[in-house]
Amino acid sequence: MYNIIDDFSLRGHNTFGLECVAAKFAEYTDEKDLPSLWSEIEDLRLPAFHIGEGSNILFTGRYEGVVVSSNILDMEMIPTGGGEVSITAGAGIKLDNLIERCCDAGLWGLENLSLIPGTVGASVVQNVGAYGRDASDSVLKVRVFDTQSKRFLTLDPEECQFGYRTSMFKQPANKGRYVVVNVTYRLSALPEPHLDYGNLGAMLKDRNELTPVDVRNAVIEVRRNKLPDPAEVGSAGSYFTNPVVTREQFDELLKKSQKLWGSDVNVPHWVTDNGVKISAAWMLDRLGWKGRKIGGAMVWPSQPLVIVNADGKATAADIISLERSIVSDVESQLGVTLRPEVEKVPLV
Repeated sequence: MYNIIDDFSLRGHNTFGLECVAAKFAEYTDEKDLPSLWSEIEDLRLPAFHIGEGSNILFTGRYEGVVVSSNILDMEMIPTGGGEVSITAGAGIKLDNLIERCCDAGLWGLENLSLIPGTVGASVVQNVGAYGRDASDSVLKVRVFDTQSKRFLTLDPEECQFGYRTSMFKQPANKGRYVVVNVTYRLSALPEPHLDYGNLGAMLKDRNELTPVDVRNAVIEVRRNKLPDPAEVGSAGSYFTNPVVTREQFDELLKKSQKLWGSDVNVPHWVTDNGVKISAAWMLDRLGWKGRKIGGAMVWPSQPLVIVNADGKATAADIISLERSIVSDVESQLGVTLRPEVEKVPLV
């Protein structure tokens, strides 16, 4: 079942809490709705934009099209042997609700992603991650509706082309083509803690017989100490991705950092298959961006990767101005280009 509503307020469908309107809004409850829904959208000759909870989106103005949202909430757990469990979750389920249920069931694999806002469907499009783990680490398959061929497809992780905060769903050629119906994860009842990122290991070092709930609670504690509660202060979570540069670019960044802050400065980084990943938060902290404001937009004082709607009255223009000031400052002083993780709709 689905409904299409005209002139729909999106204030409750974006975690920045910005007031914006879609010409039309459609929510569906079953994958069987999608072929007829998309035929109706095509008859309207309007663009369509699919959202989850609106947690990685900046609506920059009225959307002259159809904003589409999944309310598919089915979930199935199937033991597959060897302590492994296959879990298929509807795309409309809140990711953190799914993680809570899995942890309570004693299943390992998703606990490090606790409290990340957004839905199951959006989590694979973005390949969300935190504390050394990505959604793709546990994905077994993704069921989608292809709006071009009007067929349902089942994709394996290789076909999804997961990368750092990206997937094939975000590639320009595929933008808006695939609608995620559900995601199947491979989880384990056998202990598989991943505690080598941040201070998780130190927080849990005295625990015996560690459980997924223990790790989840530690992650939640860290996130709540650093990040704003979306129910109280609007934000889209981390606004920028951690840049990945060549070794030569990293060496140049290190020289500039030591010139600015002393020869004993060490830039937090991780060597990856694609280059050297740098901590964007560290750069913004060093450059003094915590707490700085433009209009109603502010850099969160405890985590400079987060831009917030500080007074509930920020505009998209305020947020974009703050973004551009940050990017310009980092580029001019450190020679590194920051890229927003947040998607602007419509593009500006």
